[in-house]
Amino acid sequence: MNPAAEVQEWVSLFGLNTLGVSATARYYIEVKSLDDLHRALAWAQNRGCKTLVLGSGSNLVFSGDVDGLVIHMQIPGRYWEQVDETGATLVLGAGENWHQAVLYAAGAGYRGIENLALIPGTAGAAPVQNIGAYGVELCDTLVSVTALDRESGQTLRLDNAACDFTYRDSVFKRSPGRYIITEIRLRLSPTKPLQLGYRELEDYLESAASKELTALKVAEAVIAIRRRKLPDPETIPNAGSFFKNPVVPVAQFKDIQSLYPKVVGHPYNGAIKLAAAWLIDQCGWKGYRNSRVGVHSRQALVLINHAGGSGHEVLELAAAIRASVQSRFGVTLEMEPGVVGT
Repeated sequence: MNPAAEVQEWVSLFGLNTLGVSATARYYIEVKSLDDLHRALAWAQNRGCKTLVLGSGSNLVFSGDVDGLVIHMQIPGRYWEQVDETGATLVLGAGENWHQAVLYAAGAGYRGIENLALIPGTAGAAPVQNIGAYGVELCDTLVSVTALDRESGQTLRLDNAACDFTYRDSVFKRSPGRYIITEIRLRLSPTKPLQLGYRELEDYLESAASKELTALKVAEAVIAIRRRKLPDPETIPNAGSFFKNPVVPVAQFKDIQSLYPKVVGHPYNGAIKLAAAWLIDQCGWKGYRNSRVGVHSRQALVLINHAGGSGHEVLELAAAIRASVQSRFGVTLEMEPGVVGT
């Protein structure tokens, strides 16, 4: 690849973010290999350009145009290694569609990531957020991440411990721009117990005998539940869950519970993880909308862009929601999506 010939100028990012926000990249390039990535980074360095690595744009808000080089990560690859009687390791290129990878693994009879079906995004973005749903997180199966360390210029393989995963967080999120993930490895098993602890999942699958359940059937159940609750970004632009479920000390939870007995919370690492959707709903935001942006009528965690709103309008709505939850419950909500742009 000759990067100078591949770099485009003044490229619209409207179709490259699921919130449907209008923004423009000063420079833009697609990369499909590690060599492509090195050349793109060299091109940017020679011109003093900032860079933004973009996957499917499902977990970010463009607050304005991007004055630099947008590197659209499209490195492919999906194969098995270390296959034995205990399981197999699924290797995914960073540009692989995450949902399709889940279906591929479940269809092959391997368990471990079926609860993460229909989460939008790419395989390379999944470790950054440590994506999770229905009692399962990516870190439960992730063996290692291959990434380019921009500080050293070396390509490294970071094991699970080095990724320093916590709830919706990782070393990649805490060191933005340092690592560019090119490949991930997941250890899956044909016999691992299915994770069915969430009430919605249990209710959906209650008619099926446990011995008849497969990873694919669980994935299909998760898909049905998510489609019932969450809007399709193709029809209603959104970035999925906009806020993390806040984790508070047990004493603070009891204080809140004394005033609001129906507060929703679950034990989490010696503390209590509150349901952010419940907090937002209690503040009257569920179903709210102004002329351009709003909150989904069936899921208070999802902010929608129903009429061509800007990134600033989405962020203003998010700030108002955070302020009302803080005022009423004394709880600070943290945004899940990243914010980029001028």
